[in-house]
Amino acid sequence: MNQTIVAPMTPHGVSAIAALRVSGPAVRQVILSLFKNDKPIPRHSYLGTAIDPVTQKSIDSLLYIFFESPNSYTGEDTLELFPHGNPLIVRNLMKAITSLPLVRIAEPGEFTERAFLNGKLDLVQAEAVADVIHSTSISAIDNARRLLRGKFSTRVHELTEIIKDLSIRLELDVDFAEEEVDPDTSSWRPKLENLHQQISRLINDFQSAETANHLPLVVIYGAPNAGKSSLVNALLEEERVLVSSIPGTTRDFVEVRLLLSGGEIRLVDTAGISDQATDLLDSLSMEKSRKIIKEADLKICLIDGTNTATLQTSLDEAAQKNALILISKADLFDLEARKKDFPKDAIFISTKEDVSVHLSNLKSILNEKLFPPRQIQESFWVTSERQKKCLIQAKEGIEKTLDLIEHNPAVELIAFEMQLVRRELLSITGEISSEDILQSIFSGFCIGK
Repeated sequence: MNQTIVAPMTPHGVSAIAALRVSGPAVRQVILSLFKNDKPIPRHSYLGTAIDPVTQKSIDSLLYIFFESPNSYTGEDTLELFPHGNPLIVRNLMKAITSLPLVRIAEPGEFTERAFLNGKLDLVQAEAVADVIHSTSISAIDNARRLLRGKFSTRVHELTEIIKDLSIRLELDVDFAEEEVDPDTSSWRPKLENLHQQISRLINDFQSAETANHLPLVVIYGAPNAGKSSLVNALLEEERVLVSSIPGTTRDFVEVRLLLSGGEIRLVDTAGISDQATDLLDSLSMEKSRKIIKEADLKICLIDGTNTATLQTSLDEAAQKNALILISKADLFDLEARKKDFPKDAIFISTKEDVSVHLSNLKSILNEKLFPPRQIQESFWVTSERQKKCLIQAKEGIEKTLDLIEHNPAVELIAFEMQLVRRELLSITGEISSEDILQSIFSGFCIGK
């Protein structure tokens, strides 16, 4: 780590402000070369003009902060720069910094890898950094923050200490047994069974990051001109989808993103489905609609409440698909007189009038169905397949130990299995790790983190 690395912390594109991070032994030289500041005060915000050390041309007027080792994200001297978010400015600033000796562009995840190697984070916390960045629901973000604060790491250390304590007691029992009688293995079993139970809970609560960050797919379907596109626009609070009184305006399904209080969802407006297609294009549109409906995590059947001719057929089909039933255009009929025509759980809406529920309440209903609270036994859940594998191997090691106690209480074999269990637990936090594992973890990070 004798080289200094630099990378943008913000995505490529135009924005008000961009952010760059520099980390390594040449950070003070970077500050001196760009800003002629030879004595930067740590954690002090400076407003300065960055000068290209090669061309001596002004790059940008920007804010920069120096973090002195070890009090930085990586544990090294670190510089954070906040130029204007013009990609040309960011490019020129990167070019100027990498023109200095021993400064290069960072590899993906290299800042966090250095933080791990310098003892600023353990491996569980390092993996949680990626979860914080990529989580797509509030519950997943909250869980990632708990992992980053060390909730799971603390739990692993507690379990490791239990194993260590059991190993010491086992050795003591063996020492005394040489002088008196056989060691009392019956006292080991309850402790091991308790440890087995605790690890099993962590495994059972596991939810992969891929599953936790799955964007729920919500598909709105129904007959032509039922008001599907109007509903999508109303939920988005903008005119995103073309709306017309002419049936069949939507020919292909349209996917948008909708942010609910619990997280983001994929919301799909489909082409209208009717008994008979008007032409080949209409037939293809309905076929695509039926296909996307099958993939939905939540189906919403939107039924025109004013169309009594096809009402029962639509309700029957919605029931078969286990769809959430929404009755549209409820401002155009007598709701109290017609309620008996609809299921008790049907939701009456109008994008023009406040009839039964506000659209904000509809969003709450969607949120409850798509982001229900998780019932877990711990205050967090494990998201890494690597961590889960270590827990499973530790659990299997305890099971082997219990089997030895029951059928072949050879102290040397029991001690060996206990050592393997402890190694598996230590590998979770990275106290025991290989270069291949580290490379696999950090290569999946984005550049700049």
